[in-house]
Amino acid sequence: MSFPQFAFNNVRRNARQYFAYLLSSSFMVMIFFTYAVFIYHPAIENSPMGTMTRTGMTIATVIVYVFAFLFVLYSISVFLKSRNREFGILTILGAEAKQINWLIFLENVLIGAIAIVTGIASGMLLSKVFLLISTKVIDMDELPFYWPVKAMLLTAGAFTALFLVISLFTLLFIRKNQVLELLKGTSKPKTEPKANLFLAILGVVLLTVGFTVLRVKELDPVGLMIAAVTGIMGTYFFYSQLSVWIVRMLQRNRATTWKGTNLLWISEMSYKIKDNARMLFLVTVVVALASMSTGFVLAMQQSIKSVYLDNPYALSYSYYSNADETKVQEELALIENRLQTEGLEYKRADVDTIYYRLSANGEDSLHIMPQSQYDHLAAMMNTKPAGTLGENEALLAETPNAAKKSKGKLTSTDIELSGQPYSFSLENRTDRIAAVVYSGRLLVVTDTMFEELRGGKQTDELSVTHTYPFILPDSQGLPQKDDPETKLGLELSEWNRSAISEGYIESRAENYYTNKQGFSLFSFIGVFVALIFSISTASFLYFKLHTELSADQAMYHSLSKIGLSAREMNISATIQIAVLFFIPILVAALQSLVVLDPILGYLDVPNVNGPVLAASSAFLAAQMVYFLIARARYIKSLNRMMV
Repeated sequence: MSFPQFAFNNVRRNARQYFAYLLSSSFMVMIFFTYAVFIYHPAIENSPMGTMTRTGMTIATVIVYVFAFLFVLYSISVFLKSRNREFGILTILGAEAKQINWLIFLENVLIGAIAIVTGIASGMLLSKVFLLISTKVIDMDELPFYWPVKAMLLTAGAFTALFLVISLFTLLFIRKNQVLELLKGTSKPKTEPKANLFLAILGVVLLTVGFTVLRVKELDPVGLMIAAVTGIMGTYFFYSQLSVWIVRMLQRNRATTWKGTNLLWISEMSYKIKDNARMLFLVTVVVALASMSTGFVLAMQQSIKSVYLDNPYALSYSYYSNADETKVQEELALIENRLQTEGLEYKRADVDTIYYRLSANGEDSLHIMPQSQYDHLAAMMNTKPAGTLGENEALLAETPNAAKKSKGKLTSTDIELSGQPYSFSLENRTDRIAAVVYSGRLLVVTDTMFEELRGGKQTDELSVTHTYPFILPDSQGLPQKDDPETKLGLELSEWNRSAISEGYIESRAENYYTNKQGFSLFSFIGVFVALIFSISTASFLYFKLHTELSADQAMYHSLSKIGLSAREMNISATIQIAVLFFIPILVAALQSLVVLDPILGYLDVPNVNGPVLAASSAFLAAQMVYFLIARARYIKSLNRMMV
């Protein structure tokens, strides 16, 4: 038997050990290949979404590739640790260190080759379905199937390099241990896990610092970096120190620990958490990143939808007071002509507003409108008019979305125009009429007061805008790609960007459709990346359980001799596996809520809890499936050892 045959037989006889690793590696190759198929598709270049789609897919392939490298590196290190006894026997039989290195190198290359072939083959089978689903989700024209030669070469080359580098890298994991130490393998007696109280407290402090930084008034890149570093370090100390300390405290509670099989699983968990601290930390970080990205996309999609539903104006044409009035009327006539050509009935209003910047950075602003124009819009939409306003009284109307972002109700406001201070007592109202301005906030004053305010000198803090909003009475529901309003909005927005125009056209359907298409792309990419993360994290846990199986079998076999029943063993083992599988998901969900809430609040995106909980629930459901499979296989192996 030649040496390559020996390596092949090693892989074949350890197929059960390598199966999960091979399956996960093949899945990563397949996803990488399908993204590459999309990137190199000839029709992508001519698509309106081509540049953004290709950029998004390229980013996804890089993420998949980097994660594949880390996943393979971790998996190989776990396998090598579990095979110490095998290496010890080979050493006794006369194998030299370089021969063992060559054996490991050949095995890794063989598994890598199988993963590349099966990944590309499965990718080819699913590429047509992938193209069909992706174009439906992103709402692009259907992409025909083609022979992805470039994608095949890129995938084969990238992953061949990855497995070769990993194969060379893994040789560093093989320590020059004594034969006796190798023969002991993973069965060496474990030292009692101990927690460093200082590091445990440091972990709490780091997590507190990260939480506090995210709650400051103004977020910036430096603050986010500090929160990320302290959060990651704090999470590691949570698993390696704080969790061990918590278990130790639990062990001291005799009323709980000495009840039933609690003593068995609590004692074992103190060892398992300490041994698996790095793995639990890695799984938590991966799931947290995936939950945050998924939650962010879902929250933004909800925000886009709510912004559209808040806006009753299908189109609006705005211009400043210094514009050429003749050209403005020509452009306005063109818009009305296009509406009539498409057979769309509409109502048009004429609105004047004063833009007033409340803060120096321009992030907080008001638009001031005369009462008569507000009442005219209210009559067109059959809503409540402003009512009777006194000289120093005003109505603060906000769209529902803007009202959610407001920090409570205002009872009064002070403004200063052209050096003249004005103070108004306010009535607050949530009203879709306010969508006539981009901020969604209108300060409605009397006509006399409006003219007085407009008479001031126009500056960066004060400017007068003229807007013609168009209302489509029959418009309802969310716009689709082929709706007349969407097609007209896309056409007019494109014309407005390309022409030298006096005004600015805003289309709610175009804004919604463009943003929806962009976030649908990120959502589509995120689903597949999150799926990879989910499968890989389950593989991490499965590998660790497999490496500890022999020691657990010996322990439960001994305990069964002194009276431990199969039912008690099942309960104890199930609790331990559940802790390893579900604690990272719960910690990651909590971290996602803590991190995304201030970030999306800073971006004026409300209701972050729902999307984050939805993303975390999806990971929890997937993890439940993996848990049931891993538990069934693990319990079955342990049952064989029970007396």
